[in-house]
Amino acid sequence: MSDDEVPQKAGEPIAGSKEIGALAHLYRAEVYRSTIWRQRLDMTTNWAVVSTGIALSVSFASATASPLPIVLVGMLTVMFLFLEARRYRYFMVWKFRARLLELAVMVPILRGRGAIIPQDRGSALSDDYIHPRHRISSFRAMGQRLRRNYLWIFIIQYAAYLAKIWIHPIEASSIEQALERAHIGAIPGWLAIILGTCLLIFFITLTAWAWVSEKADKTKMADYLDPEPGV
Repeated sequence: MSDDEVPQKAGEPIAGSKEIGALAHLYRAEVYRSTIWRQRLDMTTNWAVVSTGIALSVSFASATASPLPIVLVGMLTVMFLFLEARRYRYFMVWKFRARLLELAVMVPILRGRGAIIPQDRGSALSDDYIHPRHRISSFRAMGQRLRRNYLWIFIIQYAAYLAKIWIHPIEASSIEQALERAHIGAIPGWLAIILGTCLLIFFITLTAWAWVSEKADKTKMADYLDPEPGV
């Protein structure tokens, strides 16, 4: 028998104890891997939150403290966002496989149809093992992580920076004085504020685009959720 031949006919379901046991172990492995990558997502978010807290404490510690730590931590948070988006793409690979096993195997069992694995509807999972690929793009992953956590962190950093240059240690008497406080080395204050505002607007736009894309996405798992004829 060649490697391409299978003992079942095309589309014929299998329900052997060995096959069910193998899928059970496979499901446990995929859930474990998705859990590990989910924990790694929490780590980068914690780093961003702690770094932001330290920057705010340093910048508002005294009247002579510079707002520069807020800017530096903002740049560091952007790096954390890139790192977490990459981790999120890997997390979605394992989540897709575990979810597909739940829909293809566990749902029929819970509906009283027995442990029968339809081979024709298992092609999405088998194809993913033969040709693994990311389930979402890098930009969409960034948008989803922004929507969940990072957009709020960037908004807090932006508001803290404006508060620092406007009301700390005393309220600025004019816009020119606030812009003077916003100077970062050779970068004038007005340019620093414009760059920060544009970056925040870009993140908001990316968040909205990722949310719309997620709502419009139709994955290979969708057919398992559609009502079957006669059900």
